Formats: sequence, C-alpha cells, structure tokens
Amino acid sequence: MLKSKNLIDLQRFAADASAGLVATGTKLEMSADGTAFTEIAGIKTIPDIGADPETVDVTDLADTKKKSVAGIENTQNLALACVYKGKNFTDLIAKSGDGKQYHWKVTYPDGMTATFQGSFTIKVGNVAVNGAMDFTITVVVSDGPDFTAPSSGQ
Repeated sequence: MLKSKNLIDLQRFAADASAGLVATGTKLEMSADGTAFTEIAGIKTIPDIGADPETVDVTDLADTKKKSVAGIENTQNLALACVYKGKNFTDLIAKSGDGKQYHWKVTYPDGMTATFQGSFTIKVGNVAVNGAMDFTITVVVSDGPDFTAPSSGQ
C-alpha cells in the first residue's frame, strides 16, 4: 500500500488573521436585552465601526502654531446593508423607528466582536431590472462601540 505524502494541514483553514482576514462569515445580531441575540440574515456590508475623537483647539496667543488635543469620541450612525429575504425584513418592521435602545453585536470570522447600543430604522433600497432587492438598517449609536478580541488570541 502506497502512502501519500500530501497531508492536509487543517489548521491552515482555521480563522488565522496573521496574513489578513477575509470578511466571509461576519455576522450581525441584535437583542432587546443584551442577553439573547438573534442573527439578522442577509447582511451584505458592515460599515466602519469605531469613533473618531473631536479636535479641541488649545491654541493661545503665545503659540506660533495651532495646537489641538483629542476631545470626546464622535460615533457616527451605522448603515448596514442587507439582501431582502422577506423574513429578515419583516422581523424588523415593528421595531424600526420605535426609539428603543437595542443591543447589537458584530462577530468577525476570527471571533472578534464589536458591540454597541442604539435605536434603528430600516429603508428599502432602489429597485432595478435584474437587480437584487435590498434594505438598509441605520443604527443611531447611543453607546459603544466596544471591541472584544478573539478568545483564541489570534
């Protein structure tokens, strides 16, 4: 019996971000109470998540160049694009625009998470011949985002 020397290293197929990370497998979930999360199907794009500090001018009359320090962080609304699959849209209709603060969690393929809170609205995208129907979830972030590193330490 001839043994093959072409062994497959299954670890190469694990979510190893050392060479970069492909976004396939990223998921979005929401929760009313922050404990039981439900995945939202059909996510197409997740925008930049984070916050930029506002600039506070601390220049005085003795300075010859403008001086600034970082102020509070400014979090933008998050517009998450989804493929319309019927149920994923109808599950959100009653909650859209209700003003309640929902908990949101984005989980990346390596296990890193971003969590935030905010109210949201939904809107249907434009419809075209030979085009997929889509909709956008716009979250007005009221708290967060907070990042948690993957537990595997990658």
